[in-house]
Amino acid sequence: MAYGRPQEVDTVIVGNGPSALILSYILHGHIPWYDSTTPHPDHLLHDKLASRSDHDLLNVDIDALTDHFTASRFSYSTQALPINVLLDTLIRPLGETEDAQKTTCVKWVHDPSRTVPHLIFGNNAFAGGQWEDGPVDASWDIGTLSYAGMISLPGYAFDQHYVRRNACPMPTYLRPSRSAVADYLASYPDQVGISDSFRNGEVVSQITRLGEMFHIGSHKIVCKHLILASGVFSEMIAPPPILQSLAQFSATKVSPDQDSSYPILVIGSGFSAADVIISSHACQKIIHVFKWAPSTSPSPLRACHQQAYPEYAGVYRRMKVAALSHFPRSDKRPKPRHTHSEFDQCRDWASTYEGIPNAQIIQVEPSADGRSAMVSFQIGSEPSFQRQVSSLAYVVGRRGTLKYLSPSLLREVLPCAKASTSSGLDVSKTTTVSAHSLREKANEDLEMAPSIFITGSLTGDSLIRFAFGGCTYAAGKIMSRHVHARERHQLTSMACPSNGSPIVSPVNGIPPCLKERATSRPQTPSPRIPAMSGLDGHESSPLSLLADKCNPLDRRKEKFDFM
Repeated sequence: MAYGRPQEVDTVIVGNGPSALILSYILHGHIPWYDSTTPHPDHLLHDKLASRSDHDLLNVDIDALTDHFTASRFSYSTQALPINVLLDTLIRPLGETEDAQKTTCVKWVHDPSRTVPHLIFGNNAFAGGQWEDGPVDASWDIGTLSYAGMISLPGYAFDQHYVRRNACPMPTYLRPSRSAVADYLASYPDQVGISDSFRNGEVVSQITRLGEMFHIGSHKIVCKHLILASGVFSEMIAPPPILQSLAQFSATKVSPDQDSSYPILVIGSGFSAADVIISSHACQKIIHVFKWAPSTSPSPLRACHQQAYPEYAGVYRRMKVAALSHFPRSDKRPKPRHTHSEFDQCRDWASTYEGIPNAQIIQVEPSADGRSAMVSFQIGSEPSFQRQVSSLAYVVGRRGTLKYLSPSLLREVLPCAKASTSSGLDVSKTTTVSAHSLREKANEDLEMAPSIFITGSLTGDSLIRFAFGGCTYAAGKIMSRHVHARERHQLTSMACPSNGSPIVSPVNGIPPCLKERATSRPQTPSPRIPAMSGLDGHESSPLSLLADKCNPLDRRKEKFDFM
C-alpha cells in the first residue's frame, strides 16, 4: 500500500447520469446567462430578469422570480421544484413545440476563471447513469417518453449528435430510442471537453465527514463539497419470498412456431411492465398482474396519448378492458375504437395477453424439470385459480441507494435514518431511497446538510429537462465558496512571508504561519456539523485528523481509517 497524503479536490459528484453531466459542464466554467435579446414570452418574468444588474443565472432569488407562476397565464408545472421549473422554462420557453429546440433564453458563457476542480464517479462503464444501465429485460429500441429536445444537454444538443451519427437532419418530434440516448450521453463528455473529470466504472464507498470536509474512504480522496447524483433508479425492487423460486427461471425464447409455450408472468402497472410486454415476441403468451385503482392510484400509462405514445396507450387499454371484465360497471364500458395503431395490430392480443387486476399470488409450485411453475392466484374473496408460467418479470418499481454514505452522514441526509437510529433500528436498512424520500427537505433547500447537495431524480423530479435547476443551484453555491476561498488564500499568502517552503498546505489549505493560531484556539464545532472523534476518543480538529491520515509513519491509524 502506498502511504501519503490523500488526493484533494474541491467537489466530488457521486453518479454519472445526466445531472452529473450538466453540473460538470457548469463547473468547467460554462455559465448560464439570461439572454435579454431573446425575451421570455412571460413578460413579467422577463422584466424581473432584465432588471437585474447581473444576468448570471447561478445565483438568483428563486422565490422572487417564480412567485407569480401559479397565477400566470402560462402553463408552469406545479409538480416540479420552482428552481427546476424556472431553468426549464428559460432554456425551453416554447416547451415541447416544434421550435423549442431553436428558441432559448439562455446563453452559455465560458469563463475559465470560475472553473472548480471536481471528480465524477459512476458505477457504469460509460457516462449516462440509468440510461447506460439496463436492469429491465426490455428492448433498447423502444422510444423514450421525452422528445429529443427535452433530452438535450448544453454545449452539444441531441440533434447535433443525431446528425453526427446519421449524416442527416433529425426528424421533427423524434422520440429517440433508449440505445440512442445512451450513445448520446456516453459521447457527451468528449464532445464538450469535460471527460477529464469522469471516473466511470468505479464504485465509491465509505464517505464520511471530516470536520468541514469529506473523506472518500474507497479512493482516499478528501473534498469540500459532496454532490449526490446517484438517482432513484439504480436498484430494482426485489420480488417477495413467495416468488423467489420463480424469479430464478430464465425467460423462454419463443419462435413463431412455438405459440403453445407457457406464458411469462409480468407483475407491474407502470412503464417498465409495459416495456417488457412491448418487447416480447408477438407469439409469446403473457399473463399480466397489475394494480387497478384508477381513482386513487392510477397507472402512469393512463396519461399516454394514443397518437404520441401508441404502444403505452395500447397496453393501458388492454389493462382497462381486463379490469372492467373482472369488475364490471354499467357506467364504465370500453368505448369502441374505430382506428387502430400499428402497435394494436402487431400481435393477436386476444390469444396472447391475459390481464389479471388486483390479484394476490398465494402459491407457487415449481415443476420437476425446473422450467416452469404452477402459480395460484386469488382476486378478493373469489375462488383461486391457477396458471402455469415459464418465467417472471417483477417490475413494480426501482429505488436508489445511499449505501456509499457512512451511517453518521446518512443521518444528516435522510430523516428516516436519524429516526431509525433513535429507535434502535439498523441504519443500513434505510439506505434505499425513492423519489419521495428527500422531497420534503428539497422543498426547503437542495443543500441537504452542510456542503452536501442533491441533484437529478433524488430531488423528486426525474425528467432530464428538470435537472438543470438543481445543477445551477449547486454550482452557484460551490462557485461562490470557491471564489471566496481563493480570495482568502491570496490574502493569507500576502500576510505570511515565504521562507522557501510552500506557503499553503496541499491538503488543508491553511498557511503554516496561521496553523499554530488555528489549532491553539478551542475547537467549537458548527451546530450543524457534528464534531469528529479522534482515535483516542477525544474530539479532534479537521486539521489534526487530516494530519493523522497523511502521516506515512503512523500505519496503525492509516489502516484503521482506510479499511
